[in-house]
Amino acid sequence: RPPSTPRVGLVDLLIDGLGSPWAQVLIRGAEKAAGRWGFSLVVTSSARSDFDLRRWIGMLRKRGTDGIVLVLSRADQREIETVEELLHVPLVLLDPVGQRDPRLSTVGCTNWLGGVMATTHLLDLGHTRIGFIGGPLDTQCTLDRYEGYLAAHRTFGVDSDPALTRYGDFLVGGGKRLGAELLDRDDPPTAVFAGNDLQAAGVYQAATERGLRVPDDLSVVGFDDAPLCEMLSPPLTTVRQPLDDMANEAVRLLSEALTHPGGSAGTRIELATTLIVRGSAAQLRENAKEPHE
Repeated sequence: RPPSTPRVGLVDLLIDGLGSPWAQVLIRGAEKAAGRWGFSLVVTSSARSDFDLRRWIGMLRKRGTDGIVLVLSRADQREIETVEELLHVPLVLLDPVGQRDPRLSTVGCTNWLGGVMATTHLLDLGHTRIGFIGGPLDTQCTLDRYEGYLAAHRTFGVDSDPALTRYGDFLVGGGKRLGAELLDRDDPPTAVFAGNDLQAAGVYQAATERGLRVPDDLSVVGFDDAPLCEMLSPPLTTVRQPLDDMANEAVRLLSEALTHPGGSAGTRIELATTLIVRGSAAQLRENAKEPHE
């Protein structure tokens, strides 16, 4: 139940990039959730070149805030401690990265299981040489998705080839560059599990440049279920993160912390991921075309 008297009526969302489709869906979800729980949402991007954490904290102290949702692709423990120390308001980490702090409430999704589902789908289709293009190595979601990828291989009794693993930047350009690296190998993968949909779109580009067709010559699975998936040709099979629900849970935890101070501190919520099957993965063909320049 929304609290009857929020103190300031404002919740702050600090996110380190506004440009990605993922961020846009998340912000929309947070805005809806804030309204549902009786708050207005203020969004700040920490990716701006002029962003200064202490100045931002100073501004919040002046105008007041009821709580903060932090979405950081590279969580800096010191930054989080600074926010906690100086603001003394409820704090929730959304899709936390880095090592999880047991004192903080966090909302994420089942990244490991998502990695299992994406890879299992490709193994079911007969692929045994599956490339993995994750995000940056220091992001927890990348490590969890990769662990899922490995677990699915073990379940099928298939050896995963470490030479087919790459870590990127979650951007289209990175996906294209790393996809090209994998496809130019003498023993290229027949399928790629990309750690997010933007990188999957980059893999499509690398395949097209090499005269390969998705999914006839290369199967691709993404992660997120960004609006982009439906626009790709063929539409991308991907793992859906319930971003709306994640945003709602984060704001709900803040609301609860205001109503019952200390009651929900350290809560860890993981929401289910789902495999959305579209047209980008197909049964392995014995005569799959060899990539060529």
